[in-house]
Amino acid sequence: MFERSPLRGIGRLLAVLLSVVLGTALLAACGSEKSDGTDSAKAPGTASGGSFPRTLKTVMGEVKIPARPKRVVVLDTGELDDVTLLGIDPVGAVAPHFKTEGGFPSYLKGELGGTADVGPLLEPNLEKIASLKPDLILSSKVRHEAIYDKLSAIAPTVFTETTGGVWKQNLKVHAEALGLEKEAAARLKEYETRAKALGEAIRKKDGGTMPTASVVRFIAGPTRLYQSNSYSGVVLNDIGLRRPASQVSNDPAVTMKDVSPEQIDRADADLVFVTSADAADKTQKRQVTSNPVWKSLRAVKNGKVFEVPDETWMSGIGVQAAGQMLADVAKDTGVALPKK
Repeated sequence: MFERSPLRGIGRLLAVLLSVVLGTALLAACGSEKSDGTDSAKAPGTASGGSFPRTLKTVMGEVKIPARPKRVVVLDTGELDDVTLLGIDPVGAVAPHFKTEGGFPSYLKGELGGTADVGPLLEPNLEKIASLKPDLILSSKVRHEAIYDKLSAIAPTVFTETTGGVWKQNLKVHAEALGLEKEAAARLKEYETRAKALGEAIRKKDGGTMPTASVVRFIAGPTRLYQSNSYSGVVLNDIGLRRPASQVSNDPAVTMKDVSPEQIDRADADLVFVTSADAADKTQKRQVTSNPVWKSLRAVKNGKVFEVPDETWMSGIGVQAAGQMLADVAKDTGVALPKK
């Protein structure tokens, strides 16, 4: 009978063991590749890894970003505030749609170099955007859902759901798209620490109690009271200023309320901050401020009504604009602005 060689059996055993080791290594490599770029288990708006290429799961579906973006186009003011906060000079942007003097926000003049205006905001110029050859476009579903497919055909396009009161969450998404998560978190923490310190200074100055604050905006149409869950409302909350019952909202769909000149008593508070999005003759500002109801407000009687910039209190929607708000509140309440 033919006898099998012991050495040949050992050789086969070694071959089997080698194939197992190689197979395990390949599986590990595949697993590592997936965690770097295509991990679909991440929450919406989060990146799949710490490097590029990376895939973000957004409100419009998964978006793959092949390399760290260098040529960025932003289609709203919150996105503009966010990218410049993170040291990005966008190649294209839209200017605020509510801005009496036109152009990009004045508080960002030092941050913008050769940024092209690709507006108007509600109808961006797609041909101009394409000519800039962007490698990332940032906007929101509430603004530009109708042209998402056209934008995506130009460059990877990352949308958040909406704008306004969710500005901190949006910053996180924008930072992930840019690969600058740590930088964004640090800047946001710096702002929040400063806001809290400002609130403590105001409380101390007011004998241990926080004043109430209203936010009134004059636009072409009804006058608006901005709610606690609006962008400016979140900033005032971060400071710790109390809001009148008429301006407290937990409904994401209700961030502002329209009032007539006769209903302006709903703005009654210790402090009233006023912005104007349009020229006075296009708004109800004169009718409101000449009304006996307005004149009866505590803040009016005590000289605590403050005109503040619309572009930061309403359109800014980011950390840098919020920093400008802190400066306004410090000045108007008579306390020193805490250092960064």
